[in-house]
Amino acid sequence: MYPRPIPEAAVWQRRFYVLAVVIVLLLWLCPLFAIILTSFRSTEDVMGGNLWGWPTGIGVIDNYTDVFTQTPMARYFLNSLIITVPSVIGVLALSTLAGYVLSRYRFPGNMLIFALFVGGNFLPHQIMMIPVRDLMVQLDLIDTTAALIIFHVAFQTGFATLFMRNFIAALPDELFQAARAEGASPFQTLVHVAIPLVRPALAALAILIFTFIWNDYFWAVVLTVSDSVKPVTAGLANLRGEWVSAWNLISAGTIVVAVPPVIMFFRMQRHFIAGLTMGAVKG
Repeated sequence: MYPRPIPEAAVWQRRFYVLAVVIVLLLWLCPLFAIILTSFRSTEDVMGGNLWGWPTGIGVIDNYTDVFTQTPMARYFLNSLIITVPSVIGVLALSTLAGYVLSRYRFPGNMLIFALFVGGNFLPHQIMMIPVRDLMVQLDLIDTTAALIIFHVAFQTGFATLFMRNFIAALPDELFQAARAEGASPFQTLVHVAIPLVRPALAALAILIFTFIWNDYFWAVVLTVSDSVKPVTAGLANLRGEWVSAWNLISAGTIVVAVPPVIMFFRMQRHFIAGLTMGAVKG
């Protein structure tokens, strides 16, 4: 199932492996490098057709300033924060509660409910487009940030519940028995026993869910129409329509959009790695 490690004595195999990794990494970074380079180009370079050569003029300050002063990118950026932050908090709260109940309590229908959470992850987004849009229209929530928040919380909670249920189920039963013996209520046990132990898992899940929601484009287009509520992904598509020749501004906007998930990952990298590896090795 897993590739066998390369023996220490196989020097040429190790060198070939390192070379292959470097080549793949460079190929993977080429589009990003091209976007960064284009975001540095001056308007004269872009209008002159110099899209792939080395910039003859640097307009990095003007480009990144113009993105926020000459386009609605600031509004799109704020909309994404308004949508993403409450959605992540809602998903973490609901999935932790559901995962705790499904992992620590046995009742009729336990596995059926868990199967429903898991099964929802296999539904393609496209087949839900018309029902979800019709529901939001009936609720008079279409073209609002609330529509995107409700959908993302509902859809991401299935994956998050699977994630949290497995982590909480791996915790020692003795800890929960001791809490019950001390007279702790189920909610107190969750808050004071389970959550502190699965904090790395919550951090890892927060990064994943934040990235999923922040980068969502499909539902941003389906559930929003006006610029006043569009997130950055849909806003960038509009930016391309309005500024089709200003690739330096579009590239600068793309870099700005990519910054928050990257910052969040590096700020929480230690917790992210600990959360993904938690339970992989038993003491």
